[in-house]
This record gives sequence, structure tokens and C-alpha cells, in this order.
Amino acid sequence: MYDRGVNRTLTIVFVVVTALACAALLYFLRVGWPQLAAGAKAVASSGFLATAISAGALRHRFGRVLFGGLVLSFMGDMFLVGTTRTAFLFGLCSFLLAHLAYIGAFIIHGLSRKWLTVAALPVVMVAALVVRWLSPELPGELVLPVYAYIAVISLMVIAAFGSKGAGASTLLVVGAMMFFVSDLSVAAQRILQSDFPTIVWGLPLYYAGQVCLALSTSQSSSQ
Repeated sequence: MYDRGVNRTLTIVFVVVTALACAALLYFLRVGWPQLAAGAKAVASSGFLATAISAGALRHRFGRVLFGGLVLSFMGDMFLVGTTRTAFLFGLCSFLLAHLAYIGAFIIHGLSRKWLTVAALPVVMVAALVVRWLSPELPGELVLPVYAYIAVISLMVIAAFGSKGAGASTLLVVGAMMFFVSDLSVAAQRILQSDFPTIVWGLPLYYAGQVCLALSTSQSSSQ
């Protein structure tokens, strides 16, 4: 086991590396350097994995399952380096599995039925609006995968609230909500072909959300 002081220092270093790599990713995408952007993305995504490890994710069951979700998210990031519809579909599936892993971690930590009930209605309403927003532009082969993804990420957010109600870190809820909102930028870019560079806000929210989830493992009381 790492000394706590050293572990805290390493965690801060990895968070900073993730943030700097995300900033570099945005810059390289803006100036049109796709290979450097792919490299920066790999570093940023590796950063939230390293953050989770240094925060102690592998020391308890909740953290290990959540770390599995982070690994699947890393895989999704690498798939989305590609620009083809197939790459998008593989990335979508990776993130869907990541959210299932997060839900599993939240269940392991424990869920408050009251908090689940309170969170369910607003999250479902937002999900319905997202479905209505995307539906007119969805290609036929992406309808079921995208709808399934929206359902699972919505369940993930609801479960995060439920876990918070059972004593989990607030970082779980913050990270889950950031992840949800960041996905809207991906939808706007890949499905709606938006002219506005939604990555400007989507990528920082995504990496901040993953870092919050990674850091939450240090505050878990789960075995």
C-alpha cells in the first residue's frame, strides 16, 4: 500500500496530466492535427485510469468494478478516434458497457430507494427530450444502439443519485451528470453534424466527469 501522502500527491499529478492532455486535445483538433489529437486523447484517457489507481480504486470491490467502467471508457475513447460509422458503433457499445459497470459499482456501494425515486422522474424526462432531439436524424442501424445507450446512461445517473443517498461521495453524482451532458456534444457532432464545435465544452466535461468518478473511489466505504 502506498503511503497516503505520496498517494495524494500522485493523484494530483495524474489529475493535472489529464487536464493538460485534454487542453492539448482540444488545441490539436482545432488546428487540424488528427494524429497529435489521437495521442493527446490517449494520454488524457490514461490519466483518469491512473487517477483511479492512485486514489485506491483497486483496493476494494466498489473501486475495482468502477475501474472496469473506466477501462471500457478508455476503449470507447480509442474507438471514437476513428470517424467511420463502424468506429462510432464500437465506441457506443464500449461506453454502454462502461455505464453498466458503473451501475454495478453503485449497486455494490448501496442504493437509497428514496433517492432513486426522486431522481428517476427528472432524469427520464431529460432522456425523453434527448430521444426526441436525436430521432429525426438517426440512421436506421443506429436507432436501437442509441436508444439503448440513452436508457443505460440515464439509469447510470439515477443509480449515482441512489448511491449518494446511501452515503457515497458527491463526486459520483457530479461525475455521472457531467458524463451525461458531455454525451450530448458527441451526439451533436456525430449524429446531427452540428456546425458548432461542441467538443469545446463536451470534452472538458467528459474528462472532468471521469476524473470525478475516479476520485470517488478514495472516499468509498465499500469493501
